[in-house]
Amino acid sequence: MIVDLPSTTTQAVSKRLVQLRQDVGAMALSRVLTLVVVADEDDIDEAVEVANDASHQHPCRIVAVARGNRRGKARLDAQIRLGGDAGASEVVVLRLYGPLVAHARSVVIPLLLPDSPVVTWWPKDPPKHPAGDPVGEIAQRRITDVATLPSYGSTLRRLAEAYTDGDTDLAWSRITLWRGLLAAALDRAPFEPITGAVVTGASDSPSVDLLAGWLQHRLRCPVSVVRSRSRTGVISVRLERRSGTIDLVRPQDGDTATLEQTGEPPRAIALAHRSDAECLADELSRLDPDEVYGDALTKGMSKITRRRGRMSDAVAKGSVPSPSDSRKAAARLEEEAAATLASAMIEAAPEPRKSSSEPRAVKKAARRKLSQKGTR
Repeated sequence: MIVDLPSTTTQAVSKRLVQLRQDVGAMALSRVLTLVVVADEDDIDEAVEVANDASHQHPCRIVAVARGNRRGKARLDAQIRLGGDAGASEVVVLRLYGPLVAHARSVVIPLLLPDSPVVTWWPKDPPKHPAGDPVGEIAQRRITDVATLPSYGSTLRRLAEAYTDGDTDLAWSRITLWRGLLAAALDRAPFEPITGAVVTGASDSPSVDLLAGWLQHRLRCPVSVVRSRSRTGVISVRLERRSGTIDLVRPQDGDTATLEQTGEPPRAIALAHRSDAECLADELSRLDPDEVYGDALTKGMSKITRRRGRMSDAVAKGSVPSPSDSRKAAARLEEEAAATLASAMIEAAPEPRKSSSEPRAVKKAARRKLSQKGTR
């Protein structure tokens, strides 16, 4: 269901929501938070679609603020989406024009769910100071996404300077699986300190910097970054220690990584690229400050070393693992696993059934013996 309210007011929108609740049912009782999405008018529909997907895990009221043309008269056009058009949420799209664009907070506040947390998300163009932004001030959590910017370096540094408890970024959520696999690898013997680390990734991926910052702050060792021209996010991580290296590599065109550790056979591990909806759902699952992200952003990232040169040169020197070798290893492991499974299925195959005529012959022989005994 979609209800359009052109040239309206927040009071009229609130009244219509109450009316729809009475007509449709108690649609807001299961909502756990209010997600405020702030974007330009051209980007708001795509952002709402991502938020709808994330709402299946966290039912919420989505208040989408579309910043329109700042010229002309102040005007508010609203749209209410319910049911199949809103995922597991109720969506209120507010399109602001004229001077009203600068007063988004005043428009949003009357539409917040009472006594529930507020999360603000900027899908593109994050503010200079999220916690100081008028809409960011009313939120317990503030989510940005610097990966959408053509050049993220200066923005990421600015976010580090303005970091406040409750800030986070989707570039951090995209490396959750990487961090989990690396932590699990270090939980296995030999338990030796890490003496150095190298993170390889795309030149336009802030996740590479955040992952390197996390490693530096947690391991207290030199961490360097090697850039690749291909735009595929994080490609590999090498951890160095006295007994050898730990290499976690995901080829550029796949969702399967290989984990190789000195003295052990390589292993294939599922490591899929995460969608924006998955990352947003992760961030909506917690409302407390993410201290680990804060440390990686403000303390670890400033201490990493950025190497010059291309990834291919570093691969040729042996300082970083080869993605092509990882791809071949993953294919070989997949073939071996398939062969092992086929062999196990053959060994576990059931015994062939005896022909249906065999039991009848047995019965006839038994009756014949009995008849012979009776004639004696």
